[in-house]
Formats: sequence, C-alpha cells, structure tokens
Amino acid sequence: MTEAPVLYLFGSAAPPVFDVAAVIQEAQARGFDVCLGLTPTAARWLQPQLSELERLTGHPVRSEYKMPGEPDVWPKANVIAFAPATFNTINAWSLGLTHDFAVGVVAEGIGKQIPTVTMPCVNAAYVQHRQFERSVSELRKMGVRVLYGEGGFQPNQPGQGRPKEYPWHLLLDAVQEIAGG
Repeated sequence: MTEAPVLYLFGSAAPPVFDVAAVIQEAQARGFDVCLGLTPTAARWLQPQLSELERLTGHPVRSEYKMPGEPDVWPKANVIAFAPATFNTINAWSLGLTHDFAVGVVAEGIGKQIPTVTMPCVNAAYVQHRQFERSVSELRKMGVRVLYGEGGFQPNQPGQGRPKEYPWHLLLDAVQEIAGG
C-alpha cells in the first residue's frame, strides 16, 4: 500500500481562508495527507478553529518557525499550495523576505524543487501596484504555478470581494496535476 502524497497547504489572511476546513476535506478526498500552515494573521483569524483543523489534518497547524534543534512535526511535502495568497505574501515570497514561517517554507520549497502552486486573493487596487505583476512574473520564472488572470483568480474591486466564490477547485485541480495524478 502506498502512502498518501503530502500536501503542504498554506493560507494568508484573506476572507477565503475561513473556508479552509472544506478545502482540506476536499484535498483529503482527492487522496492527500494535508498539513496546514498559516501566516500569523491568518492563524489569529482562525484561532477558534485551530484545534478542529489539527484534528481534521492529524497534524499540528503551524504559523511559527520551530526552535533550532527541534524535530519537524510534519512529514516531507510532495506538493505545496499557497492560497489565499495576499498582496503582501506574493510580494514577500518573490523577494525572498521570509519573516513569516509560511513564506519561508514556500521560498525554500523553490530551492528544494517541490512542485508548488499558488492562487492570489487581491483586489483590483492592489494589482495596480507595479510590484505585484513583477512578483507574479518572478514566481512563475522560479517554477511556481501562479493561478492568476485567465484561468485563475480574477481580482474584484476593493470592498466587493466574493470569498464564497474563491475558485478553490482550480487550486486543488492544479495540486493534483502537479503532484502527478
């Protein structure tokens, strides 16, 4: 019997992160062993759900770096997904600014050649900032599959987000594809 492929699922503080339990269940239904990592703000937003999310995944939910010398509590990843990925997350990741655990793991994942997909969640005002397009382009050049634009996330006007319409299925389809099945 083969072991389930391990998916590191990371999320940052954008409203679709509140639906992460359903996303975990769908990933598990697709055959993945899911480890959930969050940016510090996303962890604060989900604080009331963290114990349930740990029960659901069977792994600790992580939002902070471990202490040097401590063993890793997650199995090694076969594939990484980061969604929702905010303006700050996309820019920090592409620039290699790893002050957050989640961004640090995905930045290192590029060097470890772990197949990675991300889907932003940003509004139309943020995407007018020139750095955003540069960051998306840079991540793509580093081999990250960025689901943004046609066939991916489409920004809404500020204050007009529709978190229940966030296209999680596109992320999970891409995860399945890049994980080889």
